[in-house]
Amino acid sequence: MNSDATAHRGAGHEQRPVADARPATAGPLRRSLLRTALTGAAALGAGLSAARPATAATRAAPAPAPSTRPRPGTPDEALRELASGNRRWRAYRELHPHETPDLRQELTTAQHPFAVVLGCIDSRVPPELVFDQGLGDLITVRSAGEVLDEAVLGSIAYGVLELGIPLVVVLGHQSCGAVRAAVEADESGGRLPDHIQYLADEIRPAIDHSKEGDARIAATVDANIRRVRSRLAAEPDLAARIKTGRLAVVGARYDLTSQAVRTVT
Repeated sequence: MNSDATAHRGAGHEQRPVADARPATAGPLRRSLLRTALTGAAALGAGLSAARPATAATRAAPAPAPSTRPRPGTPDEALRELASGNRRWRAYRELHPHETPDLRQELTTAQHPFAVVLGCIDSRVPPELVFDQGLGDLITVRSAGEVLDEAVLGSIAYGVLELGIPLVVVLGHQSCGAVRAAVEADESGGRLPDHIQYLADEIRPAIDHSKEGDARIAATVDANIRRVRSRLAAEPDLAARIKTGRLAVVGARYDLTSQAVRTVT
């Protein structure tokens, strides 16, 4: 991942190269938690700033993958690891780490992933590939348009609360079909098949009506990422960890054309 500026654990309105909260409480405490959740990741931007486009020189055969690597234990370390993996992906120097027979056997008794990635179901955006990670590295939760429901929220909470994961990434992507369907249904007033209509209804609050055509879809992709990230950061159990620095929730977008993951703030 790379960025034009620093990343944030929450709200903002600027996309950088690499929804509504459902609070259990209201008032000053919630606003304090949200401010902490949505501003505390500024230091993480450095981990996203070094990606470079692939060149012929960088496409040489990669070095062998190490058999073991220390697990990132902080949000900063986790974000830097994802940034490094995306740089390898963009440069066609993937390591495909953590696939050895010994590692597979080790994982039969325990797992220690270092990041949760909430991504879209799109077949072109598998998180383990675009971040060049292996078995036991990521908890991946996927729903069309990164739509949140109880199963998605519970899956993310499990990774954070039960496995001690320090980083959650909301990963949208260029040309998202779910976002396009939501925008087109909103414009036409038509109704989609029932279960798909549910997705459109969840995405609709993020539609950017200040834009037209493909620009509206692109802007809505980013707005939807921000909305989902903000909702996650406002979940009380996650917000408590954000406040103490044990967790960051970061929004990002994968560009199909450049293969880069960029933060969305």
